[in-house]
Amino acid sequence: MPLRKWVKSANNAIEGVLHAARTQRHVRFHFVAASAVLVLSFVLGVNREEFIMLSLVAVVVLLAEMLNSAIEVTVDMISPHRNEKARVAKDTAAGAVLITAFGASIIGYTILTPYIKRAFSEGIRITKHSGEDIAVIALIIVLILVVITKAHFGKGHPLRGGMPSGHAALSFSVWVSATYISENYIISILTFITAVAIAQSRLAVKAHNAWEVVLGAMTGSLVTFVLFEIFY
Repeated sequence: MPLRKWVKSANNAIEGVLHAARTQRHVRFHFVAASAVLVLSFVLGVNREEFIMLSLVAVVVLLAEMLNSAIEVTVDMISPHRNEKARVAKDTAAGAVLITAFGASIIGYTILTPYIKRAFSEGIRITKHSGEDIAVIALIIVLILVVITKAHFGKGHPLRGGMPSGHAALSFSVWVSATYISENYIISILTFITAVAIAQSRLAVKAHNAWEVVLGAMTGSLVTFVLFEIFY
């Protein structure tokens, strides 16, 4: 029961993320921008402390944008008609997002500019990373792609149904990561069997159709494969 309640709560929370991404253009933009910053940081070889700072900044901007969306919905519910105070509340919330995004831009500019200048003067050299770091980034990017895709199609719930299957995407991403990191065919086979079993379970409980599961598996596998081929 506690686990079921936790899953339900998580499903509701992620449903809020999907709703925001589905209905708010700026939320979708910030998700895409966060992915782009992560990949660019990986390419340029940003050090761990700066990478953590960029990640935190991206999270704060997304948080501000989603809080703004929640405030707008609440204001519309309380005051469905034109109201000066409602306008002020919405404008203030939007201003908070603007300040957050402006601050994030300054931090991003300060951190990334030296790396970009070095890339122009010395040429772009793709920095190599550890398998563990790539695996984590792959999971984050796959998860963002799943959220954006589900928001685009507007069907299903984050942990149940919709295009594509998030369970399949993440499990096959783990399989590719485990294969590269371990370089052991037994571990690769075992993680592949586990990924297939997870994907099959989505069909068994009728949470997804076959096409949604296949697309999820392809998304997780291909994204992770490309990242390892570039950065490993």
